[in-house]
Amino acid sequence: MNTHVRVVAWLWIVWGVVSILMEVIGLGFINLSGNVPNASDALLITSGSLCIFVPGVIADFIAGYGLLKFKNWARILVIILAVVNLVFMCTLILPAVLAIYTLIVMFNKETVALFKGEVTPTG
Repeated sequence: MNTHVRVVAWLWIVWGVVSILMEVIGLGFINLSGNVPNASDALLITSGSLCIFVPGVIADFIAGYGLLKFKNWARILVIILAVVNLVFMCTLILPAVLAIYTLIVMFNKETVALFKGEVTPTG
């Protein structure tokens, strides 16, 4: 189960990077498309979007890092992130698969024992 935890950790870190790329590309299209009438509206859309988006990406990175260190708080955080992904991004395949895989790994009895310190991580 140690390997699955590490895979989940790296998947959340990679998902954070992919999310950043999607956000930058999306904001670029919005701002360059000409659909936003003036610069102040474009700035409002960009800053509002980033204020909502950045904390989630930071949480993805923190959860991945914490899982790599086998911290119990990271297990709880990644479970919360997985549920949020299922609720808000259920129409997208990649986040849904990541969330389901995460929940399967995190609720496994071996994983729970690993994070409680009953089993030491190897490798």
